[in-house]
Amino acid sequence: MKQHILIVEDETGLAELLRDYLLMADYDVDILYEGGSAVEWVRQHNPALLLLDLMLPGKDGMAICREVRQFSQVPIIMTTARVEEIDRLLGLELGADDYVCKPYSPREVVARVRSVLRRAGGQVAGSMAQLTGITLDEDAFKATVNGTNLDLTPVEFRLLNTFMAQPGRVFARGHLLDNLYDDQRVVSDRTIDTHIKNLRKKLEAQLPDQEVIQSVYGVGYKLEIPG
Repeated sequence: MKQHILIVEDETGLAELLRDYLLMADYDVDILYEGGSAVEWVRQHNPALLLLDLMLPGKDGMAICREVRQFSQVPIIMTTARVEEIDRLLGLELGADDYVCKPYSPREVVARVRSVLRRAGGQVAGSMAQLTGITLDEDAFKATVNGTNLDLTPVEFRLLNTFMAQPGRVFARGHLLDNLYDDQRVVSDRTIDTHIKNLRKKLEAQLPDQEVIQSVYGVGYKLEIPG
């Protein structure tokens, strides 16, 4: 069965060009040219992925993303001509899985769609999650790689758990910090860099030559599935 993609884009020519490329890549595609009906359309049709422009008539992409995330984990790729850092960060923190900046190549968008759908298909949920040899037992608060205990601190465990819940999603530093501490301590967002560095060392000791946690310049970090 073909996977169903919804494009929400008010530039008619661009939307139709993306549709044509996605059709050639063997996806089913629908287009909405305004944002007002997008949330209800997703609720009724449950697409495999949403290609969502940031600036739309009727309702903007961020509002749509926020509302969709209240009832669905459908993968969302945001497209935007506004490259200001706050738009990228806010879009991702609202629950988008990726973003593409305009102008872009339709082939690049198709490649991003394939990548996000592949990652979404590989996600594992539950009290015990496993990915590329890494196992998290949330009840025991224990992380292992191929049976070897990683000996993580509580903060490192929460950090890895956050990444593994959504492989491939880019997390901004501020979003990660919000999930790390039980108390309401005030810390610099650069604190996350130290935790990432320590976590990487422990992972690399068991998974040499694999950069499991990757930096995304100007945004934050993501966990990438090898292969």
